[in-house]
Amino acid sequence: MKSIIIVSDSHRNRAALDRLDGLFAECDFIVHLGDLSTDGGYVRGKYPQKTIVINGNCDLDKMGDDERVLEAEGVKIFMCHGHNYSVKQTLARLAAAAKERGCTVALYGHTHEARVDELDGVKLINPGNLTRYGMNSYCYLALHNGKAVEKIVMLET
Repeated sequence: MKSIIIVSDSHRNRAALDRLDGLFAECDFIVHLGDLSTDGGYVRGKYPQKTIVINGNCDLDKMGDDERVLEAEGVKIFMCHGHNYSVKQTLARLAAAAKERGCTVALYGHTHEARVDELDGVKLINPGNLTRYGMNSYCYLALHNGKAVEKIVMLET
């Protein structure tokens, strides 16, 4: 089994990232889905071997990839920030992009809204945000034998 902690849209709220440090230490992968990728770089500085950083629409100092595919435990995962796929209007383009890459899971941010959907055989996961405003959340994703099980975790601010 592999575990992934997924965060997005921290917008310089490194205190929220620091609160997750214990989880980051224990998991197999950490994914920061952008806005700001420099925050992802901050996490990667602590956990360089297991942190994946994705650039978002607010990332002028690009610290990561615009998109990435990860395969673990028989699950293929497409990662992006989401702004290039119009995720605030529809998830269809994101699902299609994941399918084109042979992925059954797509991770995205951008909307600041934690949610899990399934569309055309693709599980679409948005961990929410870690900004200083509103509800904060992240996603814990467990992978095992070709299956992906997610849990959105709300944090008290």
